[in-house]
Amino acid sequence: MELKIGELAKRSGCLVETIRFYEKEGLLPQTVRSRGNFRLYGEGHAERLQFIRHCRSLDMTLDEIRDLLKFRDAPQDNCSEVNLLLDKHIGHVADRIKELKALEKQLKNLRSLCQTSEAGKDCGILQNLATTEGFEATNLGSHGGGCH
Repeated sequence: MELKIGELAKRSGCLVETIRFYEKEGLLPQTVRSRGNFRLYGEGHAERLQFIRHCRSLDMTLDEIRDLLKFRDAPQDNCSEVNLLLDKHIGHVADRIKELKALEKQLKNLRSLCQTSEAGKDCGILQNLATTEGFEATNLGSHGGGCH
């Protein structure tokens, strides 16, 4: 089976740009080129892309995925490091849940500052968001309060 990048994107439900990004990051191996200089992808690329997408759906970082792919590419090796990687990721997810619960509490507290429709100048939410104290109270961990 040989697929052009658009066909692989359609088949996998992945954007062409994402596939190129994964190639650039070394997560997908180099492809062969057609006579017309199109990249041609095989079944192995499609399976690897599915693996990567599944890992991303579990909120794994590119470095974590890179490590998992190394183990996947060496099936004879012991998987104890895979277990350690997953245990570490589970801890990260647990930390994120705590952060998100704290964020939810902050948002509910913020929402409680304005119970009725008022003029913007009297809105407790807007007043709190304009203060440093309001920002510091909602600046949570590595994911909260940052610039996106």
